[in-house]
Amino acid sequence: MSYLQRFIKNKYRDGQPQRGKSSFESLSEDQLETHLRIARYGRFTLTNAIRPSYDLQVVPKSGFRHDKYRDEQTGVEIPVVMASVSREELIDVFFEMLDPMGEQVDVVLESSHESDHGSHHDMVREAIDLPILKSVLLDYEDLLLDDGCTGIAVMNPNMPMEVQFDEHKLLIAYGQSLNDFESTLDRFAIDCEEDMRFITEAEHVHSSSEEFIRRFEQLKYDLGIDD
Repeated sequence: MSYLQRFIKNKYRDGQPQRGKSSFESLSEDQLETHLRIARYGRFTLTNAIRPSYDLQVVPKSGFRHDKYRDEQTGVEIPVVMASVSREELIDVFFEMLDPMGEQVDVVLESSHESDHGSHHDMVREAIDLPILKSVLLDYEDLLLDDGCTGIAVMNPNMPMEVQFDEHKLLIAYGQSLNDFESTLDRFAIDCEEDMRFITEAEHVHSSSEEFIRRFEQLKYDLGIDD
């Protein structure tokens, strides 16, 4: 079975195409398969979870930028840093960005395995020791990296501070102070580019599989999460 056939057979989901027309329209199977096999763009390597549009509306690369999250109910604005990190360093950067969260954290597992439209099913585990969480997640590195329908958010239960490892494999950190997160990105030589665009901001394709669905259910069990 070809890579494309496995990709389509396992599960895929398209991001919204720009201008109402998909860049994947009218491609031959060979053209599409060749595109989906490409994981490396310059010095940046994608995980298997996601691929950009065929016409590369956004070229994947390493970098981060700042933003703000506005709570619609309270009107409070929380600073945000969003980062794209190459596969080789992604887990290491994520784990180091968790260190400022404190010794005990809350965790939200995010799943879009049963969705065709990008909606999530969120499952919460409160009060888990950070070293234990890291140990469990290390056993599921393949799931975190390569499943385009799995995401995780780690929160400080005592203050508005959160780190997301989303299904697009972007790292998103929220907090009144971003200094610790920025220091981690600096240590990994990830540059700040305030005008950079992320793969989420153009058409893209997610990938998952029945095996990853099974692994996700096992991760829920190991984290003590009950639907």
